[in-house]
Formats: sequence, structure tokens, C-alpha cells
Amino acid sequence: MMSWSIDSYKSRKNPQAVTYDDPAALARATSLLQRMPPLVTSWEIERLREQIAEAQLGRRFMLQGGDCAETLEDCTRDVITNKLKILLQMSLVLVHASQGPVIRVGRIAGQYAKPRTEKTETRGGVVLPSYFGDSINAAEFTAAARRPDPTRMVAAYQHAGLTINFIRSLVAAGFADVTHPEYWELGFKDSVPASVRAEYESKAQSLAEALRFMSALGERTFAELARVEFFTSHEALHLDYEAAQTSPVPRREGHYLLSTHFPWIGERTRDIDGAHVELLRGIRNPIGMKVGPSAKPDDILAVLDVLDPHGEPGRITLITRMGAGNVEASLPPLLDAIKRSKRRVLWSIDPMHGNTLKTASGRKTRRFDDILLEIERTFAAHDQAGTFAAGVHFELTGENVNECIGGADGVTESDLEENYATACDPRLNYRQALEMSFFIANQLKQRRAP
Repeated sequence: MMSWSIDSYKSRKNPQAVTYDDPAALARATSLLQRMPPLVTSWEIERLREQIAEAQLGRRFMLQGGDCAETLEDCTRDVITNKLKILLQMSLVLVHASQGPVIRVGRIAGQYAKPRTEKTETRGGVVLPSYFGDSINAAEFTAAARRPDPTRMVAAYQHAGLTINFIRSLVAAGFADVTHPEYWELGFKDSVPASVRAEYESKAQSLAEALRFMSALGERTFAELARVEFFTSHEALHLDYEAAQTSPVPRREGHYLLSTHFPWIGERTRDIDGAHVELLRGIRNPIGMKVGPSAKPDDILAVLDVLDPHGEPGRITLITRMGAGNVEASLPPLLDAIKRSKRRVLWSIDPMHGNTLKTASGRKTRRFDDILLEIERTFAAHDQAGTFAAGVHFELTGENVNECIGGADGVTESDLEENYATACDPRLNYRQALEMSFFIANQLKQRRAP
């Protein structure tokens, strides 16, 4: 394997590369990012890696969720707080069910770039560049908005910094204290079905009582038991942005990607000879990789040989996104191949991306029942393979939107015409996300990871 450097990815294939018409402006933007303070620290990254290593052994469960595509406009107090609230609520349900700690990872503070199959979009005979996310261009269908602008990378960095520092402040101040879930209530909580709400409140009270009992034993202080950690993640897609924030760290070996704790590569970017694999193979962060139904087990093993040649604990999370109709045929061969290779990975379930469809009116959506079915079938496939899923990966929001069909509140196709707010793919709303957490909790109760 050729030697690695921060710039070695530039000599590799990159179908998602951004073409800027002003190279000097791009150089100024990346130079500024290189001088900026890091968004995360190496010790936070290493802490997450330790926790993922424990999850690989079944001692933790990882909840990862957030927006499909963050927008700069949504960097507001209420939007950020609501995202944190729903993830905390879901994690409390999972802690109660798994009887173990949960790793909380938000798709937040950096999910500003989105992959595209088509580089251009046509409307009414007008052809413009596709919308690639707010760190690259804007969603409005005008030539000025769709022009890739390197200064947007700096704006994305600034908004990511505001977001993550607000979250850090909330967590440090005790907002995420699991004994005070009343802090996490959303304004439209009363719209949650009574049965779901009653079950949630029962679990919250039970967990708080358990923590008080453990504290009373004197083993650890109440504050230590109630403390919550929160990590960030995003797809490492926009390599100009990511490479500018990759650097060595004093008194540590290797390089760290300091734009996020947990970067992942997607179905479109896990080419073994591609630029994204090349950049990520040289960083010390834990790495996620999306795996869809077309993936060949031998190809995935070959990529793992590049990303994790020494089989390091906590390094790799495989996020399967098969689609409910493909799980039973496509997942078992992959589980068997990884098991036979004796590789240590964290298996996570993404039940969103393989279940996207379009309505008659052209809206992208997902059926809640399909999402449930993929989760159920994935857990069953792991049971048969003698492996275990210890993570889930969702696109969700704490906002009161209608983007996915179904759930206890009965969102229909016609409801999608109201409160459809996503910048890209449909997300679970607050009620659906909380309902989903109970479904996963029941799956965990039925089985205990070794």
C-alpha cells in the first residue's frame, strides 16, 4: 500500500468531487479552516472509540440519529435543543431495555454535505448543478444559489462550532441528567399517543429510582451515575472540508479528523480505490461504513483490510441499509463472511435509506412499517448467524413534521403536504422516533448480546 498523507486522496477517484470555478478562493477557504480551532478533541475521539469497542462486545448499544442534511438556517436554539431532547428520550428507553449503557451519537454539527447520483438538475428546460448541501451550495433553483462557493465551507464550520458548543454547554449544565427527563419535553408532547407516553414516563421513573438506589450504595456519586456523554457524526463526503481539518495531535500518534468524532462513508463512496477510503484510512477516528444490498462480502472485507489492517478494537462500525425486502437474502452472506474473518466490528442498523419511495405527487417518503420490518428482520438475521446488532442509525428530527408515512399518529400521503420540511430525505418525526425506540427496546429485551 502506498504511503498516506493528508493530500494523497487527491490522486484517487472521487465521483462526488466538488468543482469550484475559483481555485484561489478554494485555497483561501481551506487555509482558513486549517488555522481554525478543532471542533472536537482527540481525547473525545478516543473516548468514543473505547465505547464503540465495548459495544462490539455487546457491553453497550449505540444510538445514532439526526438530520438527513443539516441547514445553516436551522442552527437555532430550539432546533438544536429539540434534536438533543428526542435522542435523549430514545436513549433512556434503550438504557431501560438493554440494562446497559447507550452511546449517544448525533448526526449533527457537520452534516452539511449530501451525495448525489446526478451532478445536475433540470427544471423547465433549465439545467443547474444539483444541491449538494449547505457547505457547498444552496437549495434554491437559481444559477447563483447552485454555484459551488468555497466560503460556504467556512460558514459550515462556524455553524458546526456554534452547534457543538451549545450542546456541550447543555450537557455540562446538567440538561442531559437522566434523572430529570422533564428537561427534555418537547412543546408538542401531548400529541404523542397516551399509551406511548405512559410507557415512556414509567421507564423514566424506573431508571431514576434505580440510579438513586445505586448512589445510595455508595459505589459512585449520583452525579457520576447520571452523567451523559454526547458525540457528533457526519458523512465524510466533502473532502476539501474534511482534509482541511485533519491534522496530527501533540503527544499522540497519527492524524485525527477534528471536524467530528465519528465520520462515516456511504454506499457511493466506499470504493477501495476511491478518495474517501484513502483519506479515512489515515485517520485515528472510529469509522462507520454504510453497506447496502448490492455489496459483495469479499469487497467489504477488502475495504476493511485497507481501513483497519490491524483489526483495532473500536475502529469499524458497519451500518447495514438493505431495505426491508432485501434483508433476508443480502444480509446473511455478509454476516457469515465477517464472522468467519474473525473481524471485530460493531453492527448497526440503518432502516431508513433502503426504504425510500416516491408518492404519486413526487414526494420522497418512507413507510413506518417498512422501517420496523427491516429492524425486525435484521435482528432475526443476526440471531441466525450467531452475531448481534448493537447499534441503530436513523434520520430523525425533534420537530413536528410529516415526512414518513404511518406510525401511531397515522401520517398519510396527504399529510405530507403539510409540515414537510426536510432539505433532502424524509425523517421520522418526534412521535415516530419515540415509538421506534420502544420497538427496538422490545427487540433488545428478547435477546441479550453475548
